[in-house]
Amino acid sequence: MRILQVLCCLLIVVLTLASADEEKRLRLRPTSAPIELDGMIEPAWMQADSAADFIQHSPYWGKDPSFRTVVRVLTTSEALYCLIVAYAPPEKVQVNTGTLDNGSGDIVSLMLDTFGDRQSAYKFAVTAAGVRSDARMLDDARNRDYAWDGIWFSETRRYEWGFVVEMEIPYRTLQYDETQAEWGIDFDRWIPNGSEDLYWCAYQENEGQRISKFGRLVFDGNRPTIKGHNLELFPVVLNKAEMVRAGIYRNRPTAGIDVFYNPSPQLTLQATANPDFAQIEADPFAFNISRYETYFNERRPFFTQGNEIFMASGRQRNTGFYRPLELLYTRRIGKKLPDGSEVPLLIGAKAFGRLAVWEYGGFMAFTDARSYESAGGMVAEPAARFGAARIKRQVLENSSVGVLAVVKQDATGNNGVVDIDGAFRTSDWQLAYQLAHSFRGSTGDVAASAGYTQFGEGYMVLSRLRHVGQEFDVSQVGYVPWLGTTEIVGLAGPRWYYDEGAIRSILLYAGGGVYHERVDRYTDRFALVGYNMQFRSNWGFELNLNGGRSRDLDQEYDSYSLNVSTWFSVSPAWNGNVWGGVERTFNFSRRYLAFYAWMGAWAEWKVSTTVGFGGTMNGFVEGNPSGGVEDVTVNSRPFVSLTPVNNVNVRLYVDNVYVRSSDRLEGITAGLLFSYNFLPKSWFYLAVNEERDRSPEYDPFGAPLPLRMHTTARAAVIKVKYLHYF
Repeated sequence: MRILQVLCCLLIVVLTLASADEEKRLRLRPTSAPIELDGMIEPAWMQADSAADFIQHSPYWGKDPSFRTVVRVLTTSEALYCLIVAYAPPEKVQVNTGTLDNGSGDIVSLMLDTFGDRQSAYKFAVTAAGVRSDARMLDDARNRDYAWDGIWFSETRRYEWGFVVEMEIPYRTLQYDETQAEWGIDFDRWIPNGSEDLYWCAYQENEGQRISKFGRLVFDGNRPTIKGHNLELFPVVLNKAEMVRAGIYRNRPTAGIDVFYNPSPQLTLQATANPDFAQIEADPFAFNISRYETYFNERRPFFTQGNEIFMASGRQRNTGFYRPLELLYTRRIGKKLPDGSEVPLLIGAKAFGRLAVWEYGGFMAFTDARSYESAGGMVAEPAARFGAARIKRQVLENSSVGVLAVVKQDATGNNGVVDIDGAFRTSDWQLAYQLAHSFRGSTGDVAASAGYTQFGEGYMVLSRLRHVGQEFDVSQVGYVPWLGTTEIVGLAGPRWYYDEGAIRSILLYAGGGVYHERVDRYTDRFALVGYNMQFRSNWGFELNLNGGRSRDLDQEYDSYSLNVSTWFSVSPAWNGNVWGGVERTFNFSRRYLAFYAWMGAWAEWKVSTTVGFGGTMNGFVEGNPSGGVEDVTVNSRPFVSLTPVNNVNVRLYVDNVYVRSSDRLEGITAGLLFSYNFLPKSWFYLAVNEERDRSPEYDPFGAPLPLRMHTTARAAVIKVKYLHYF
């Protein structure tokens, strides 16, 4: 009898576990009745399968939502339609106008894994004000590609009991596997009033959202088969008025074209000719005392769109602990020269896509020659050709392995690299790896990196390794400046989650590592401890302390570092982050050992549904060998943003730098941008920029003038980008 009872208990446990892991399913039924995007619930929606059993992921994991959400999906031969009904009293719904990709407030989202690979997905989001945003989800939702911009449509309508969103996703805007009988699917609802994040599918609190745990969207005998050419042409016309000298301006009218072409649902071709990359906001001010060059993010659309195929596996968006070596750093293409000018990009082209378990991509670009003045003489930057090729294969369901080759050719020779990389992963852990070999003329060397990340239910484990050979040179194509170095770091610690109360989670971790630099003939070593606490009111903080022994430029010393950071989004109107730290380190810009401290803050305040203020402020304190303060540099970048209606935005920002030793502002940059998204992927821009600094000035006879703040550059740009869609 006891044996029978034990067997029954085991059976109940097995059935419970099986039920908990059972995938949710939603049938995609066809409709012949027209769906009009108006935010109203037509009778045709009543024939659709529905999903209503949403669950909280935060702030109270696993609890029922505060407000009900109902989703329905239908299909025609041309498009997938989604209806999301979000219930809530009007006073609980935040409605903010905006432009594409910068709206906020209450948000609902649809996510589709169109290849059934459980690694990547499309995300379509709409706010209660009707602002749209989209992205590609990558690496089992560990990363996002917000550069992806699809053609789709939506309409929002608000009611006394909540709001309704209708979406139309044309199949021709998606890449997908025609042989799949079902896709992965999930829905998300963000309620800022209460910081409530709801999903249709359940995810472990320690993991976060995972594409591998999406529900299934089952085609009811109506798989998409549309094979439209999906040709997008973007003629671009631009006129730029630049200040040559005081009172003298030069007009530079120009035109270019961008092309997107999908000959099949698995392949995308992209090309650009004579592109203009004029931006309203220059790269942010960077303060650097290390021996390595400063890294700047890529923001030019041609390079960011579809660039995920050329990225090595394993990048961690949430932790930032492990980053693979960046072997294709597109800021090298059309780069900025020492005199501030840019190398012209003549033409560029990409091809990328998927075939079953394979992903592939190719890239090429041609830049023109450019001469510039340096140290009293003229220097020539030769014309160059850039190329990259990538192939990646899915293995073991949710893992991958790939090969990447990158090369630059010019009159001085070749520079390039070949790499093998991949990742083994489950929903809660990932082991990424990378092995590369560079070549430049007859020289070359190897580099390798690896990272392991695991967030268990009650613990965290992080480790990384990076080795860069002394002759590993990708300076013309990639960003790997740490030549002749080896680094090993490991962290681990317990993690506590709380079902109730103000505290959501606590993480305590400790670890250490070594860092060898061949140039110093020494292996630095350090140990560290850290503490992270997150609250249900949507704020938290983290601090860590490390200490060890280091050596730089033949000077051996005890090193330490203390870092503190806090973040908050305690109301729908406020978001922010504050950070700071102090360390004892070598200041390579001044070539001595001293303390170095920094502090910074970022905040954004939504004054109303149409007006927002915010900005960033950073302070840098350089010590001297005697323990005093050598200098202080302060950089601030405030902005104001006005969005009177959806798809129209006016943004004004000012970036300035103050240095204590001179007791004055050393530079000011100001910018104004008016942008209007008048049709899908079609924009009108009006931008005005001005830069002022205290650089040397000379009179007409060549005599130096007293240093003063003066305008060094001023430009006004009118740009129109229009989509022709076939």
